[in-house]
Amino acid sequence: MKQFVIYRRVSTQDQGRSGLGLEAQDRDIDLYLSNYAEVPFEVLGRFLEVQSGKDSDRPELAKALDLCRRTGAELLVSKLDRLSRKVAFTAALMDDPKVRLRVASMPNADKFQLHIYAALAEQERDFISMRTKAALGAAKARGVKLGGNRDVLQRRAEAIQRDARDFARKV
Repeated sequence: MKQFVIYRRVSTQDQGRSGLGLEAQDRDIDLYLSNYAEVPFEVLGRFLEVQSGKDSDRPELAKALDLCRRTGAELLVSKLDRLSRKVAFTAALMDDPKVRLRVASMPNADKFQLHIYAALAEQERDFISMRTKAALGAAKARGVKLGGNRDVLQRRAEAIQRDARDFARKV
């Protein structure tokens, strides 16, 4: 019987709370399992990570990979960039003889195609970083104060200082 370990990942807490990215991943995985997986199959584990794809040290991914290595199950992800946005990381997993990788959105992809998509995912990560830095630079040039809601933080700091002075006077 074919066995799978499912791994899903979103990059931020907001994405995790909204659930939209996770719903899309679930949809892709469900489509793969209902249309492409050998029947019968078994899902041995489901793992969810809320962490950047550029990070290689992800505890839930480590648990999923450990389960794959122990049982021979395939690691199933919705899209390759949910696994990683680093070519070297993805390539190392594909070279691991105890890990078999399956990408739900590319059910017939071979190793060569997965390498190409891994390179594209890494390039997209670089583009995202450049776009974000450019947008922040443009906002700063327009006079936008970056780094959170400064007015609220300033009022909070003033209130704390006022309370401290009042307390000190009483003492």
